[in-house]
Amino acid sequence: MRHMDTFHALQAVDVGRLPHQFSCRRVEDGTGYEDMSNESVHSDGDHDHQHGKEVTKSNERRIRLVFILTAGYALVQAVGGWLAGSLALIADAGHMVSDSAALLLALVAYRVARWPIDAQRTYGFHRVRVLAALANGATLLLLVAWIAWEAVQRIIQPAEILAGPMLVVAVVGLIVNVVGAYALWSGDSGDSNLRGALLHVVGDLLGSVGAIAAAVGIMLTGWSILDPLLSVLVAGLVIRSAWGLVSDSIRVLLQATPEGINADDIEAGLRALPGIAEAGHFHAWTLTDESIVATVHVSPDAGIDPLSLPPLVASWLKEHRDIDHVTVQVDPRGAPLSRHE
Repeated sequence: MRHMDTFHALQAVDVGRLPHQFSCRRVEDGTGYEDMSNESVHSDGDHDHQHGKEVTKSNERRIRLVFILTAGYALVQAVGGWLAGSLALIADAGHMVSDSAALLLALVAYRVARWPIDAQRTYGFHRVRVLAALANGATLLLLVAWIAWEAVQRIIQPAEILAGPMLVVAVVGLIVNVVGAYALWSGDSGDSNLRGALLHVVGDLLGSVGAIAAAVGIMLTGWSILDPLLSVLVAGLVIRSAWGLVSDSIRVLLQATPEGINADDIEAGLRALPGIAEAGHFHAWTLTDESIVATVHVSPDAGIDPLSLPPLVASWLKEHRDIDHVTVQVDPRGAPLSRHE
């Protein structure tokens, strides 16, 4: 006759300071742990259901500084571009206005991400930063389209441009953008919100470089068509980065498997661990920029304590795939664990 006893255990293992909480049912029949009910083991990177690393105030301060610089100089550049008749300056000023709005959105996203977790939002609001990054990339793509359209109009019908004032305004704009880009570049590169802000500022910086080149070229040759041509070049340089930001944000929001993680390879690696008879149902997605979340089912070999499997799985995933938040479900030995069931 089988004797069944139920026990609950809470233990911590030194795997990136990950706590492992689980409950399981053990059946002793002289051969091992064969008749177990399905139980789950959940380990996360922080206690009290904190998912993802806390947003750093350093990044927020950097974006606030760049917002002040960008918004302030956008007005100066718009007026200078209008007076000089330069599309390159006007386009860059419009870009800076768009960037100011995007930076403001990024600041709001940082604040919202710090709102406390509640029963309805157990993951918190950290993905607001991803939404902000998506909005940043989308507005950048729209602005590139506008610049290209205006440039075509200027190529068809060239306008007179005052190269001297254009050069002065562009040089000052370049200095402002270099300061802003450095402030953001020296921050946390893993933060997509900060990355989106940096791409905007880099776009502004390239716009200033293009405006300087156009001004110098017009002064030397008198070819006013250089202004719209260089505007198109700047737009082409920006569009690739903007699209990368949009596509990365969409991948996170659609919970696509993070790059560099292959579910079949991971399941095979887990099966090779001592004490694990089978592994399956592996899923992984990105919660925020810094945190990968995963779930997996495993079943033990005969005679193996099921309580030993979750720390083993969590440690292996942390070491080999840098996954710091994993839920491990221990299933009965012999249960089918096809990931695609």
